[in-house]
Order: sequence, then C-alpha cells, then structure tokens
Amino acid sequence: MRFVWVGLAGAAGAVTRYSIGMLIGVERFPWATLLINVTGSFALGFVLTFFTERHLSPTVSAAISVGFLGAYTTYSTFAWEGFVLGRTHRVGTAAIYVAVSIVGGLAAAWGGYHLARSAA
Repeated sequence: MRFVWVGLAGAAGAVTRYSIGMLIGVERFPWATLLINVTGSFALGFVLTFFTERHLSPTVSAAISVGFLGAYTTYSTFAWEGFVLGRTHRVGTAAIYVAVSIVGGLAAAWGGYHLARSAA
C-alpha cells in the first residue's frame, strides 16, 4: 500500500511543481526552479527529521519525502538550466544560479532540520 501513497503523493508533487513553474513563468533567470528546490530542501530536512525523531508513520514519511518532494524538486531541471545559462554566454549568471541553488538548498535543509528539532 505504501507504493500507492508514494505514487499519489508524487503525482501531487509533480502537479505542484508544474503549477509553480507556470505561475512564475520563464524569465532570464530560472526563479521557479530555484524556489522549488530551496523550499523542497527545507521541507525534506523538516519532514525526515520530524518523522524520524517522533517515530511517526513510515508510510506517510515516504509519501511526503519520496513521493511529493521527490516529484516536486528537480535536479535535472536545475542542471539543464545552469547549462543553458552557461551555453548562452551568461557564465556569471550560471555560476550565481548554481551557487545559490547549492548553498540555498543546504541552508534550507539545515533550517528544516533545526525547525523540526525545536518542535520537539
């Protein structure tokens, strides 16, 4: 049954990601992907810490972390957009995007972890 919940949550995560992309739109900088990956990193840090430390349902944890957040966040789009920025001679913008994505994602995961720990 866990597979079904992961699949349903994955569908919701994919639709959410697509909706945010359509809402923000495509500009000269991939704001939607950056927002999605940083908020997803925060959420994953929070969910995994919160569910693990409280011994909550592994099925719900898997549905949220693997299903929803796995479909919501996107490494492949991040890599492609960074490549395209560099390929179109916007190397400085590409470097900023990659750095902010990585550092922002790590900082967000750290923030989610600590927020979940303080909720105890």
